[in-house]
Amino acid sequence: MGVLVFGAVIVMAMVTRVASHDYGDALTKSILFFEGQRSGKLPSTQRMTWRKDSGLQDGFQIGKKKPTSVVSGQLVGASPSGRPQLGTSRTRSTVSVFQRLERKDPIEFNNCRGDTLVTDRGGVQFFSKKVERHQIACDFENDWSETQIRQPEFVRQVGEGLFYTLVDLVGGYYDAGDNVKFNFPMAFSTTMLAWSVLDFGNFMGPDLPHALEAIQWATDYFLKATSIPGFVFVQVGDPYGDHNCWERPEDMDTPRIPYAASKQFPGSEVSAEIAAALAASSMVFRSRNPAYSARLLKRATMVFEFADANRGSYNDTLGPWVCPFYCDFSGYEDELMWGAAWLYRATKEPKYWSYVEQNISDLEKNVAKHTARVGYGGGSFAEFGWDTKNAGINILVSKLLLSNSTSDAGPFIPNADKFVCSVLPESPTVSVSYSPGGLLFKPGGSNLQHTTALSFLLLAYARYLNQSNREIHCGNVVATPARLIQLARRQVDYILGTNPLNMSYMVGYGNKFPRKIHHRGSSLPSIDRYPARINCQGGTPYFQSNDPNPNQLTGAVVGGPDNGDSYSDSRADFVHSEPTTYINAPLVGLLAYFRSYPPL
Repeated sequence: MGVLVFGAVIVMAMVTRVASHDYGDALTKSILFFEGQRSGKLPSTQRMTWRKDSGLQDGFQIGKKKPTSVVSGQLVGASPSGRPQLGTSRTRSTVSVFQRLERKDPIEFNNCRGDTLVTDRGGVQFFSKKVERHQIACDFENDWSETQIRQPEFVRQVGEGLFYTLVDLVGGYYDAGDNVKFNFPMAFSTTMLAWSVLDFGNFMGPDLPHALEAIQWATDYFLKATSIPGFVFVQVGDPYGDHNCWERPEDMDTPRIPYAASKQFPGSEVSAEIAAALAASSMVFRSRNPAYSARLLKRATMVFEFADANRGSYNDTLGPWVCPFYCDFSGYEDELMWGAAWLYRATKEPKYWSYVEQNISDLEKNVAKHTARVGYGGGSFAEFGWDTKNAGINILVSKLLLSNSTSDAGPFIPNADKFVCSVLPESPTVSVSYSPGGLLFKPGGSNLQHTTALSFLLLAYARYLNQSNREIHCGNVVATPARLIQLARRQVDYILGTNPLNMSYMVGYGNKFPRKIHHRGSSLPSIDRYPARINCQGGTPYFQSNDPNPNQLTGAVVGGPDNGDSYSDSRADFVHSEPTTYINAPLVGLLAYFRSYPPL
């Protein structure tokens, strides 16, 4: 049987010759998008100026009181002393809850950086009038072991009043078009931004400082979210309350309840993903800010140890609040492997490599356990995104193996090769589908998250293969690194407008792009234009309007067209019109490379 070689030139019906895109302009805008997703006190350097401060009281809704009748949605699974009874309006006698305590008059307080913060514009402050004093739990540099620092209680009885230990959770990113901070996809987005800089930062030119700012905006927040020993905060905001409202983040008055994982209420997938983000980011800042880098790496090791020692999924402890929004469908084992792989790359400590080697077989077994629920069409080696890390693990570890010229490829390089064969359209084992116009498709909503994440892996692996003079065999098809790069470019070009609709799916790029994206802040008039508060239901007419969004969320990439290359520019069609941080994060690396290597 003859061997078909697919290199730099390939004839395919779905590939057409087009003019080169302005990848540099797209890169600038793809990074700018993250400024539109910021939560917290915005800096003076903020370029997307229609956005204003928001979520300034995040983390300050933590309280404790004697058991009473409370709304079950306000129970927090991280309570130190017991498990909440889900689906009931009462707690057990030993349960601690994060109780919403209201006070109408404004209160000022200092955060960990010494800034004076005030409540959101006319918003409700969450302190009891009985509070005698309050204290913010800032960044602990001690080890998390109880021998070095006593685990603080959130609240302690003090005479007739209450003592509150407050947690500064101001900052971070809103994941998409809503106003909740979901730390699972936020951490994945941060890991991918860091990987983009590590592999492609040299190609970013003047956009590199902005990419670093985007990463640090997240890592500063994750240092806060992991600042209390024995607790990892995994979410801020009641998602049901938030999704029932259409209001600007600057106006939001829905409960900003923090949810945390702990020993009693594990959340290994989120904790391990945060560890991966911190470890990857520590390498980004190693030469630029050594002290900050060391701090990130130290915290990454602590959080990973916490995730591994207290194994369990946050589905089982915080399911009513994290599902169906960001349920972990593939198990937490892949995140533990992912975190260990990044820690090995960051530290070169043999214990992390041993962890990866010893657990890879268990990972495959656990995948089989979840296959029926997830529906892996091409095998777990073909999956990568905020939920499933398998393909990313194989590509990341393969880099380490290929750079060391080791003869022991384990399952990693073969699985990385199988991933490529599952994506190449000409491969006999292809498991993804392609639209008539050439866009990669996988099952599930917000399809461009798959397109950007898998294309990033193709490009990264192509460069690793080039360095080791390797090519991939998919049956009788031989795919060179150049072919992988070509396919990745084809996906990026489709996103930027080389498609049957001649439409860019990046807001603000090109002449034709989505105008009515599913995004609260973008679709409502800005504070500058309409200073009065728009309440929960006050934004409904704007959501239902057929007018374009008044605020351009430049650089936002939406969920994309359907598998027939059609796109309805509809705010209500969130599956296709909603942008997310985890669509953009891998795209940053892709655009940086193609900025420096345009098509010949």
